[in-house]
Amino acid sequence: MASTTPTLRGRQLAARLRALREAAGLSVKEAADGIECSPAKISRIETAQRGAIPRDVRDLCLLYGVEDQDEIDSLMEMAREAKLSGIHLDVGSASIEKILRTYVGLEAAASSIWEFQTALVPGLLQTEEYAHALSGGMLPQITPDVLDTRVAIRIKRQEILTRPDPPKYWAVMDEAVLHKRIGGAGTMYEQLGHVVEIAKLTNVTIQVVPFEAGAHMGLANPFVLFEIPDPKIPDIVYLEALTTEKYLEKAVETAPYKEAKEHIVAAALNPRDSTKKIEEIRKLYLPG
Repeated sequence: MASTTPTLRGRQLAARLRALREAAGLSVKEAADGIECSPAKISRIETAQRGAIPRDVRDLCLLYGVEDQDEIDSLMEMAREAKLSGIHLDVGSASIEKILRTYVGLEAAASSIWEFQTALVPGLLQTEEYAHALSGGMLPQITPDVLDTRVAIRIKRQEILTRPDPPKYWAVMDEAVLHKRIGGAGTMYEQLGHVVEIAKLTNVTIQVVPFEAGAHMGLANPFVLFEIPDPKIPDIVYLEALTTEKYLEKAVETAPYKEAKEHIVAAALNPRDSTKKIEEIRKLYLPG
């Protein structure tokens, strides 16, 4: 029996195959005829109600005129991964496209994004100069062209906050983030000013956990919680380490993070006082 709770990879694969079919100008029936199966099978694959085997993915890609072998191989790999709950990605061995594909796809599909950071300004709030200094410092071996590409993608992602139907975005930062001088005083002055401006958006909430809050559940555990507007799709928690990324889907795995979220919000200053704290610290970066 087909699963009624498709995995993250299964949903991504379904969306990509549907987009490829539509780009090729084929109907569901024409796609089914092309690989000699029923239209119902194609429909179930495209709604992630049925897993696609790698051979079907390969045949559909050929039918849709996909010529990029790397993309075909990537989609076939997604078909294999779709059988597993959650994703563990080895960043060191993955391309930038693969690293970003899952995360950017979740950002675009989410109705709500809740994020907690302990050491850096969240990506959706970063200025270009801050992002460049941050990525360059964290990845000293990165080539200039790859660095520029990563920064450009990060800045492009921020458009979701001002699109016609934006997600609710709630970012909580430890006060240490505001004091960590990334890129110098001028960069930080502009960065904190940018955060204050973004906080004015009606769909954005920003809070700061002050030093005096002491120990709390999120003290050393940055994470992102995505809520997708589909009752069949569970909330997803994203975790990032130096060389790996994880996406948690099982309720037993995400429950502790949802509990941590409530504790972190309670430990943080309210949005108004958080803005005042950011503006207060921003003054420390004024030249002279």
